[in-house]
Amino acid sequence: MGLFSSFNISASALTAQRLRMDIISQNIANVETTRTAEGTPYRRKTVVFQEKESENSFSRYLSEQAGEQLAGGGGVRVTGIAEDQTPFKEVYDPGHPDADENGIVQKPNVEIVTEMVNMISATRAYEANVTALNASKSMAQKALEIGR
Repeated sequence: MGLFSSFNISASALTAQRLRMDIISQNIANVETTRTAEGTPYRRKTVVFQEKESENSFSRYLSEQAGEQLAGGGGVRVTGIAEDQTPFKEVYDPGHPDADENGIVQKPNVEIVTEMVNMISATRAYEANVTALNASKSMAQKALEIGR
């Protein structure tokens, strides 16, 4: 693994975690949205990650020779944003404009506590990748100082 590939791996993780934080923020912002453009309550969204395979990665060549799958790759990529298919919450509120004939309002399937835990997790992952990027940068600077 080259020096710049470690920068690329950290950068891909930073980008992915940033998108994850944006989607979590969108979920929190829409916790009370009972009607979207489709006419249904807001449906919670999640980000789907996948390992980004490096074309020339050493682990790929080693895996081919060993005949097994080894860890390693070129970072992470977002393969999509999925909607959570859990049922909507039903709340009795006959005065709400979106209430049905029984006074039941369907609310989004977003749980604030879950979203806050996910936000903390995404923040910690982002911080860890910043630390890894700074460590790689420091190693590159030390390597350049060797030639002096």
